[in-house]
Amino acid sequence: MLRAVLFDLGDTLLDFEPMDTRAVFRQASRLTYDFLAARGVVMPDFDRYTRVYFRAVRWSYLWAKLRQREFNSMDLLRTFHEKMGLPTDEPLLRELAWLWYEPITHQTRVEESLPHALAAIRSAGLRLGVISNTFVPGFVHDRHLEMEGLLEFLPVRVYSSEVGYRKPDKRIFQAALRQLDVAPSEALFVGDLVKTDIVGARRMGMKTALKQPFANLRPHRIADHVVRRIADLAQLLPALSIREGEAPSEPRVTK
Repeated sequence: MLRAVLFDLGDTLLDFEPMDTRAVFRQASRLTYDFLAARGVVMPDFDRYTRVYFRAVRWSYLWAKLRQREFNSMDLLRTFHEKMGLPTDEPLLRELAWLWYEPITHQTRVEESLPHALAAIRSAGLRLGVISNTFVPGFVHDRHLEMEGLLEFLPVRVYSSEVGYRKPDKRIFQAALRQLDVAPSEALFVGDLVKTDIVGARRMGMKTALKQPFANLRPHRIADHVVRRIADLAQLLPALSIREGEAPSEPRVTK
């Protein structure tokens, strides 16, 4: 019987608009640079400041992909500040970590009915949570979720930046399932990427739903279900909440 629903974050709960990564990074760099300068910190040349950190993020990301392990940009930020002779006190670094991310919030949207949909799923007695591949610190994502009015619905949040493992590694799924106190067969995972979200969850024995805003009406060859919006999950819950011994429903795509 279904007892929990877990979601991917990016392009599942939070829909990111197309963006110029370098332009967004430079905008964030200006925010953090001005923030420090306004507090009397002696700053290096802006272009050097931007260039050094961009290279650090890029190489950390590539190295993490090669190792199939995650890094936490909070650690990288601390090292960057030490290298540049900038302040490293924790409250300051936490605010800077937010400012490095903040421009992305302006290129993010959520489904209009998403809070209502999550509330309805929770009211049906299901536990909710997030599993996200991200090098952004968890407290930054939490702040963004709170801004969007979603944090209260998601008491369990497992970020790869905090646990070190990325989907489809089974350990990141196991971490969330332990916190929810449910078996894999009792959980549905909803995500937008087949290779990491759907394949990883299926290997764990979880039910799966692929979010594709422009999906066709044919059953998916890997995902158990396909939805265009999170609100469409309401149509799946009766079929997914079958008890042991009952016949499962056929894979379907919600209209």
